[in-house]
Amino acid sequence: MASAPSTPYVVIFPFMAYGHTLPLLDLSKALSHRKIKVSIITTPSNAKSVAQHLANYQNIDLIEIPFPTIDGLPQGCENTSQLPSMAFYVPFLVATKKLQTPFEQVLQGMRESKSLPICVISDFFLGWTLSSCRSFGVPRLVFHGMGVLSMAICKAVCVHMPHTKGKSVFDPIELPGLKLPFDLSVSELPAQLIQATDEKDPFSQFIDAVGEADINSWGVIVNSFEEIESGTVSSFEAFYENGARAWCLGPLLLYEKVKGVEKHISHNQPSKLMQWLNDQVTLGSVLYVSFGTQADLSDAQLDEVGLGLEEAGVPFLLVVRSTTWSSPNGLEERLKGIEVSRQAVCEGVRELMGGEKGRDARERAQALGRVAWRAVQEGGSSNQALKMLIDQLCACYAQ
Repeated sequence: MASAPSTPYVVIFPFMAYGHTLPLLDLSKALSHRKIKVSIITTPSNAKSVAQHLANYQNIDLIEIPFPTIDGLPQGCENTSQLPSMAFYVPFLVATKKLQTPFEQVLQGMRESKSLPICVISDFFLGWTLSSCRSFGVPRLVFHGMGVLSMAICKAVCVHMPHTKGKSVFDPIELPGLKLPFDLSVSELPAQLIQATDEKDPFSQFIDAVGEADINSWGVIVNSFEEIESGTVSSFEAFYENGARAWCLGPLLLYEKVKGVEKHISHNQPSKLMQWLNDQVTLGSVLYVSFGTQADLSDAQLDEVGLGLEEAGVPFLLVVRSTTWSSPNGLEERLKGIEVSRQAVCEGVRELMGGEKGRDARERAQALGRVAWRAVQEGGSSNQALKMLIDQLCACYAQ
């Protein structure tokens, strides 16, 4: 077992995508509020944006390691948001594996200064960190941004491959050891999940490797809370080796609000967007639409979405990445037969914003929001889980 530093100290290594990085920054802040020093490992390009979120946290520092250059990946792509299209996603994943050597050099420097961390928390996609951590005697906790139920379904599908047993892709499937609160058919599963056993597919090979590291990690951190995952956590933990526990610590973004820390919003220039939002009469009347940084949408698809939103007649914000779009290889072929018209968008929006189903959905979301808020407050399930995790790690390294 590695010797622990005198002050509890954690290393966090996010995957280079905003949806993966931001929750771990929130976790870093939550640890910081509990007097835990945090070092975040990232690359130079990502460090610039990460630093903006951590300006007021003196016990969180950044360690930069160079992002590797490989054939097939454009120079300067250090984040999935910088990829010209998702056709470069697999080369990007392959490149992240080459971060292992500089990562181990960082750990070696910490060992030489007798300041190894009490644990490393790294993203699911950085599975190679497990072997690195083991060689330095440091526990690796894997971070998952998805909820427990969705991850349990993914693991159960990969293990049991139920899609080979159904008479039809529309038949409900059974997942041994996992009780679902709804019917699920193969037609509703992502194609990449169904093809997960294709040994010739580079993405499947990558997922297989990180999945093996995942189930052998010391523990699992989930950005969710016990109340919404009741009855599923133990089934999810059963997929892991050596009695690893799943720690539901979320929603991580709420911890700052509990501490009374407000997000900084720049007001250097008057914001037409904020003014427009303030001019809306009814609270909750604006629909926000965003496809994130990893969705490849054609101009025609965006046209249909925009026109459908317009026809719905409700105030909306549509977030579109301002980059030149180019069709990835095979995208149009994969989308054949999967079309969403502006009329379908219009009808869906009207139902969501003004229909009975929409009202029910908003009421459920508000109820879950109240439960989530209680979970991160003092005495709440996530707050208690975070305290227990810190205590357990500190106790292990005090021995």
